Amino acid sequence: MLEETGNAHMNRSLRKTPFGKLPSGKPIDLFTLTNKHGLVAKVTNYGTIITELHVPDRQGRMADVVLGFDNLAQYLKGHPYFGCTVGRFANRIANGRFTLGDKTYRLPINNGPNCLHGGIKGFDKAVWKATPLKGAAVKFTHSSADGEEGFPGKLDATVIIALTDENELAIDYFARTTKPTHVNLTNHSYFNLAGRGDIKGHKLTLESDFYTPKDKFDIPTGEIWSVAGTPFDFNKPTAIGSRFKTLGGKPPGYDHNFVLRGGGGTLMLAARVVEPKSGRTMEVLTTEPGIQLYTANWLDGSLVGKGGWAYQPHEAFCLEAQHYPDSPNKPHFPTTLLRPDQIYRQTTVHRFGVA
Repeated sequence: MLEETGNAHMNRSLRKTPFGKLPSGKPIDLFTLTNKHGLVAKVTNYGTIITELHVPDRQGRMADVVLGFDNLAQYLKGHPYFGCTVGRFANRIANGRFTLGDKTYRLPINNGPNCLHGGIKGFDKAVWKATPLKGAAVKFTHSSADGEEGFPGKLDATVIIALTDENELAIDYFARTTKPTHVNLTNHSYFNLAGRGDIKGHKLTLESDFYTPKDKFDIPTGEIWSVAGTPFDFNKPTAIGSRFKTLGGKPPGYDHNFVLRGGGGTLMLAARVVEPKSGRTMEVLTTEPGIQLYTANWLDGSLVGKGGWAYQPHEAFCLEAQHYPDSPNKPHFPTTLLRPDQIYRQTTVHRFGVA
């Protein structure tokens, strides 16, 4: 396995270092990706977690813009999916069950009455096989056994994470199955473009005219509603926290799926976020039909992250590009069904800049 790759002239590099050990004694690695402009992404093969992402502000000052921990031991204590690949099925499946053909499959219930993010031991807790690629990129592969967490079919998944010289963090996903199954993969990074503090003043634009309303258990009702005249209208740049009070809820905030224009399949702009003080910007491009906006409503100060920062509510936002929640039980939603003769493909790009 290559310890370091890259072209010294371009200053693109990839470095592998130890990140800690599992209770079993198995060593876990950390990969540091650097592009020619000095952007740095750190990714571990435990859950393919993006642990750090350093990008410049308008003065060129770098800050780490993702939440996470300093070491593996802290991740192993449990966390709300900081930075990881979630699967086999991102988001919620109602009552932890779905039917394929004449068979009903039962999944672990780990979020109220629902199955969330693939169950008890999803892809976020898997040890992925890592292979460095040319430039600043790593390929991660994982095989999920037939019946694992209740899902049918052996699923072979690949996630390629690359840091490009266009200041993009690009994530490509591929999967194959041995039996018809449902697949919905995404990355669950918690972003804060200021580096610290709450994200209520970050200005968000979404390429979305509709959203999927949900019930008290966070499951889509099946309806698709217009965002016009609602707190869900982000067609113009809007401070993320400006309508929290209108939304209600305890704690208030967003945890909603937005229907993207274009319906998926082609890499298109989905979201743009601007942090006014630092000038940092992030654009999200994706091939997925939906994006989940989550404003870290459930952080409560009990998790102490990197550098001793106790993470409070609304100190990050997630923009999870994915298919809609509970799609296996909503036939009119874009399908998440994967058959043995198909290849699951998904690309999501986070492009960083300054305003």
